[in-house]
Amino acid sequence: MHYLYLMAAVLAETIGTTALQASQQFTRLLPSVIVVVAYAASFFLMSLTLKYMPVGIVYAIWSGLGIVLIAAIGFIVFGQRIDLPAIAGMMMIIAGILVIHLFSSSSSH
Repeated sequence: MHYLYLMAAVLAETIGTTALQASQQFTRLLPSVIVVVAYAASFFLMSLTLKYMPVGIVYAIWSGLGIVLIAAIGFIVFGQRIDLPAIAGMMMIIAGILVIHLFSSSSSH
């Protein structure tokens, strides 16, 4: 169940960051409200995950997946370019998350 909380936290953070871009520096009301609500939900869900997993592992997965998802959304939705070194770096982030999940005893499975 804690991985569901963590994935929901990542999704909420991704929604919040996407809305942050759409808020145009908090000058648009609806995206600005979405930012606040989504980040609050993300931190709440992450706090539930911390009952079962260490903070370093939770934060590594939360931030790593958030980086990759936001980069993909930036590319797809906002037309932002991603060069080869950025893609390689994100592949290493995903590899690191997989190593944590598959091989670390710090990550409760």
